[in-house]
Amino acid sequence: MAATHARGSSTSAATGAEPGRGTKVRAGAGVGRVALMIPLLAVALLPAAFAGGGTRRWFGGRGESQRAEAQAAKDAAAAAFYELDTAQRDLRISIETITAVDSSPGARRAVDGFAALGQRIDEVSHAYITAVDAHDLDRDELDAATATRARAELTRAKDELVRVKGELDRFEQGLGPLLDKAETQLARLAPAVERARQALRNASTALDTVRQSGLRADDLAARLAALGPELTRLNEGAGRHGVPETLHRADQVLRDAEAVRTEAERLPERAAETTKRLVSLRTRAEALTTRAGAVEPVLSELRRRFSAACWQDLQHVPEQAGDNLRQAEQRLREAAKARDEQRWPDATSLLATARALLNTTDEAVSAAGDRLRRLEAVAKDPRQEIDRTRFTIRDAQRLAMAGRHTPDPRHARPLDDAVGRLDRAIATLEGRHPDYWHFLTELEAVRASAARVVEQIREERGAGHQSGRSG
Repeated sequence: MAATHARGSSTSAATGAEPGRGTKVRAGAGVGRVALMIPLLAVALLPAAFAGGGTRRWFGGRGESQRAEAQAAKDAAAAAFYELDTAQRDLRISIETITAVDSSPGARRAVDGFAALGQRIDEVSHAYITAVDAHDLDRDELDAATATRARAELTRAKDELVRVKGELDRFEQGLGPLLDKAETQLARLAPAVERARQALRNASTALDTVRQSGLRADDLAARLAALGPELTRLNEGAGRHGVPETLHRADQVLRDAEAVRTEAERLPERAAETTKRLVSLRTRAEALTTRAGAVEPVLSELRRRFSAACWQDLQHVPEQAGDNLRQAEQRLREAAKARDEQRWPDATSLLATARALLNTTDEAVSAAGDRLRRLEAVAKDPRQEIDRTRFTIRDAQRLAMAGRHTPDPRHARPLDDAVGRLDRAIATLEGRHPDYWHFLTELEAVRASAARVVEQIREERGAGHQSGRSG
């Protein structure tokens, strides 16, 4: 406070005035000078304020308008560049999807087309970047002519970007079928692989169940083990092996594993069926052995009562029956061994062979007895066979004449021949030792000939009716 007061007194003395009044006058003069200094300082600092802190010199009027238009063109080009880049990235994903699945000529053409588009995209992108780098729209010295030139170059770059974007869009639309097919296959991939894995698990479970019942199922176990490497390849994925190959492998593994599972589940039933068939075929072989022993007496009766032509073709039956029965019994023994060793495919094959041999033997043995019965019947009264054959011929003749005044030569000729053959066959019975077997076989042939004519007539008339309805 003392120092303040001393400064006040000193000032008063220097001015020669009263302390209070002098102080007031001095203060008023200081305010006036400060007021004069503020406008001058503001004018001095104004250019510096606009030049610093991220602001630019104010041109005003047309120059600043050209700068704004150039900046708008730059922003539009940047947006077009971004849209083209985004579309190219999306399209590249689509192309990769297609090539992962499809190796067809259409897919290869799509890849080539995308590569050609990529070159044009690189060209227009380079032109855009060059135009952007060539003009600094933020610099202070930018004049109206430079801004106008920048706007024109950036607008051209934008237009080229938009044009190529249109080409890209049209190209993408043309990929629709290929992309749909690829996406469909990709959508199938994961479920297909999972189904294959599940099928393998099911097959393994079925095989374990069978083994617990005492059946070895070695062949099924070997088939299931062979699918192990295929499962490894499935787990490696489509990225390594390709989508088509992986889908094909998954389908194949599914079928093979399902086959193993099905056979494993049927194995107990198959074992029981094998045993049943073995017992049945053994019983049949024993019965045929007994029947085959009766063939020789039948042949003796045929030789005694009928001409050689009636029985010569049966001479080999006893020997053939014996050979077949021996072979069948051998196959049955081998099948029993295969069953005991649980070689089910071998047992099934051997049983099928034994059955075929027994069927052949049965037919041959039955033929001898049937021959004797038929020959005895026709020798006693051939009229029954004759009447049966005449009826067949007359029935065919009536059908041939139905709706006609004269028969079609294609039908009449074979029927006339059938009548002649019947008459000639009847004439063979007039000798001392008639060939009754020839008579029987000839009449069978005549009936077959008449039946063919009937079938032909019905087919032709059926075709005619169809043609009339369609007309």
